[in-house]
Amino acid sequence: MTALEPRDAEVAPEPAGTSGTPADIRLPATDTAALTEQLTEQPKEQLAEQGGILGRTHRALSIGIVSVVLLIAFEATAVGTAMPVAARELNGISLYAFAFSSFFTTSLFAMVLSGQWADRRGPLWPLATGISAFGAGLLLSGTADAMWLFIVGRAVQGLGGGLVIVALYVVVSRAYPGRLQPSILAAFAASWVVPSVVGPLVSGTVTEHLGWRWVFIGIPLLVVFPLAIALPAIRRMASGPADPDAPAGPFDRRRIRFALGISLGAGLLQYAAQDLRWLSLIPAAAGLALLVPAVLALLPRGTYRAARGLPSVVLLRGIAAGSFIAAESFVPLMLVTQRGLSPTMAGLSLAVGGATWALGSFVQSRPRMAPYRERMASGGMVLVAAAIATAPSVLIAAVPVWVVGVAWAFGCFGMGTVIASTSVLLLKLSAPDEAGANSAALQISDGLSNVILLAIGGAVFVALGGGAVGAAHPAATGAAGSHPAAFAAVFMPMAAVALVGAWVATRLRERQPLI
Repeated sequence: MTALEPRDAEVAPEPAGTSGTPADIRLPATDTAALTEQLTEQPKEQLAEQGGILGRTHRALSIGIVSVVLLIAFEATAVGTAMPVAARELNGISLYAFAFSSFFTTSLFAMVLSGQWADRRGPLWPLATGISAFGAGLLLSGTADAMWLFIVGRAVQGLGGGLVIVALYVVVSRAYPGRLQPSILAAFAASWVVPSVVGPLVSGTVTEHLGWRWVFIGIPLLVVFPLAIALPAIRRMASGPADPDAPAGPFDRRRIRFALGISLGAGLLQYAAQDLRWLSLIPAAAGLALLVPAVLALLPRGTYRAARGLPSVVLLRGIAAGSFIAAESFVPLMLVTQRGLSPTMAGLSLAVGGATWALGSFVQSRPRMAPYRERMASGGMVLVAAAIATAPSVLIAAVPVWVVGVAWAFGCFGMGTVIASTSVLLLKLSAPDEAGANSAALQISDGLSNVILLAIGGAVFVALGGGAVGAAHPAATGAAGSHPAAFAAVFMPMAAVALVGAWVATRLRERQPLI
């Protein structure tokens, strides 16, 4: 899984008779009182005409954009399973973290661009361009004959992913009435469950019998369906600016320059982290010089001091996503190289996480749990920290490998509570005309944290000899190429970062003014 995925819906029961979806589909609840008020104000005839997300009005759009989420979900689970084999065959284990972080680096720029593009011109073209770039990046990685070209393909994927994720939020805010927005977000979350289980199995089987390249080359075939279904519906229901009568404002070139600065700065930091020499301090310093002012300009004021309210919401999203994804990226590699598992079994060890992630989203969204959202977010981060700290225990031969699967199930449950809460609180704290910009800020925090923590983890991994783990397959050579300390040095700092997130989660609510 990646943190760029729209799998962060909250779920609450939908009022009877207001949806065309099955009764057991649960809905995100951003503000139960507000939703109830909207329902009571709308005429019954209008509600009946609109139907649910699969009613006549929204059916094509819902099927199309949920198919986009399914594509992203399957890519995340399938590519993660095939990545260790791809990196080993391309002699690129030392650049393993770069193959993940390059995706997030370019997505940082694309998120800001997509937010402005969608706010000013509508989400149609950012979404279409993003899906196309996503597929092109997969094809480039799947045909690469060198690790650097593989990484370029992942970077192109990141451009597409960044455009898509922000555009999807704007589509939901534009095309769906308030009473249906929770339902479509719930469908996004539910669409992660099946790919989380099936993706590793399919990817592992294809990797073992046809080769890892077919995992990348095959996925773009799925692009055609979402494009054919979603784009005409988006053109009809969500194209153009939010206010058609208002003149379209120009793009904020200052913010775009800052977004480019974030991407270039993050890229330089990654390069410095992978090339551990004294000369690497030069690109590292240049990266920080670009990164720091851009981050301060694009994220809400007070984010990095955990100011209460929106700044802490944005910060928590980055801490949760970065620590979890940086650790998760190394789990399949650890199981394949240190315990001799096949790519299929290594991927399946994380498969149950999709279901527990959705369960966490459901549990925290129940109306009676709303007063305890802050506590649940803190508890969720504690579960994430415990899961990350438990994972490297399988480096001890006596520890069964299923321990990773159990630990990750609990960690994903915690992530479900945290990620859903940050998304709902962001919308609650954002004015309608700020949804695109604030959604972009949330995703920037998500992606930037992934880049930085993956770069740090990758640097430590390489410094402790982890780059040599792919020299020989442990199943055939026993202990040859084994560097358990390199893996442990990745997981334990990420667990500590997650614990910091438990404290930040106590600051999600703004202080109530004294009367």
